[in-house]
Amino acid sequence: MAAKIKKGDTVVVLSGKDKGNVGKVTKVFPEAERVIVEGVHIIAKHVKPSMEDPNGGIKRYEAPIHVSKVAVRDPSTGKATRVGFKTLPDGRKVRVAKGSGVQIDV
Repeated sequence: MAAKIKKGDTVVVLSGKDKGNVGKVTKVFPEAERVIVEGVHIIAKHVKPSMEDPNGGIKRYEAPIHVSKVAVRDPSTGKATRVGFKTLPDGRKVRVAKGSGVQIDV
């Protein structure tokens, strides 16, 4: 099955504490159905000092968010949209925005 959300896509968060935020997908975990979006779902982790990090402390980083909580941003309107697939005359399968019909893959 083709992926509806890929690395590098600009997405809109649909629910949760970061609802409405827009960010770029930096990593995708298809088997866990999760994505990491830059600037979204920042969590703090307490880290003990170690040889690699002698100071330790509280580290902040982006945690994975479930793929159902994000939607691809429509290139033409800037709003969240569903993704469909279309086969071009040359045989390539591309993603299109359901709302406007604009091609997402370039």
